[in-house]
Amino acid sequence: MIAKKTLKHSGFALLVASLLATGCQSTSTEVQTEEPVAEETSPISPLVTEIYTADPSAHVFNGKIYVYPSHDIDAGIPEKDDGSHFAMRDYRVMSMDSVGGKVKLHDVALDIKDVPWAGRQMWAPDATEKDGTYYLFFPAKDKQDVFRIGVATSSSPTGPFKAQPTPIEGSYSIDPAVFKDDNGDYYMYFGGIWGGQLQRWSSGEYNEKDEYPADDQPALSPKVAKLSSDLMSFDGEVKDIQILDKDGKPLLAKDNEKRFFEAAWVHKYNGKYYFSYSTGDTHNIAYAIGDSPVGPFTYQGVILKPVLGWTNHHSIVEKDGKWYLFFHDSSLSGGKTPLRSVKVTELKYNPDGTIQTIDAMVAQPEV
Repeated sequence: MIAKKTLKHSGFALLVASLLATGCQSTSTEVQTEEPVAEETSPISPLVTEIYTADPSAHVFNGKIYVYPSHDIDAGIPEKDDGSHFAMRDYRVMSMDSVGGKVKLHDVALDIKDVPWAGRQMWAPDATEKDGTYYLFFPAKDKQDVFRIGVATSSSPTGPFKAQPTPIEGSYSIDPAVFKDDNGDYYMYFGGIWGGQLQRWSSGEYNEKDEYPADDQPALSPKVAKLSSDLMSFDGEVKDIQILDKDGKPLLAKDNEKRFFEAAWVHKYNGKYYFSYSTGDTHNIAYAIGDSPVGPFTYQGVILKPVLGWTNHHSIVEKDGKWYLFFHDSSLSGGKTPLRSVKVTELKYNPDGTIQTIDAMVAQPEV
């Protein structure tokens, strides 16, 4: 299993051996011990406590912040390395006028029973807006248990959303993230290895067998596709995103403190494109910078260190001249990995455009 392959490279080796989940899905369950408990957990409060939420995609629409998370539920399913215990089946949107203000949890925006092609597991979504219509992009396993990416639309940013009868043609894997460039072009970034099945698409066709590159080979690449003008399909082929080291060489499979695992996100700052992502089994939110929305991107460092609960998924958004990092941890559930809660903290840049690393396991300023 990939767990055995990556552990030998990780500084977290002893911890990771006990993990029950990475990123948006779980890891190997061959060795199961109690998860580590933080000596000092983040004082940042969850945005909502009525339900468990994770994988937040935050956007500003019409001057208001909307957060599109996945919805963690206690499904009563044993934790497995295929992520079956992450049995999310609907989406609910959160909104707020400003960070630190009152947060409203809206009614169900989309339920899996209303998605004709979906079988199970509606994982991390994203949303965008065009010409007054709001688009919700979401991954789910189809009736053959293969992850695809669907799209649903609404006249309201909070839904309800109506799903298209079929997934986006040519889509696969998980964690769609949509970025609108300054010229009006929209791009979708996606992919997640392990339970996200990205490793099954290396040939361009689905292969039920998990195949990973050798340690000294380039790591699996996240994917990008330009969206059509109606945002319902891909405009052209799906391409690899290159993440390079400072010497211009691709990150290798053994570089699992740095290489992409899942949870892609793109934002633009001072004319540069920032590609951020989760490193999965090493639990960092890392980032790379490039001159184009399709890369290549050069690795820069870590935005967010590992959090309680050990999965990591984020988004970055600007509001009223400040930048914010939305993320999740498992503090509300007492460290239970499948039951996470969305939080937010301020994100700050250095004068050279690099991002200051955040450690949410220690005290953070109130926002």
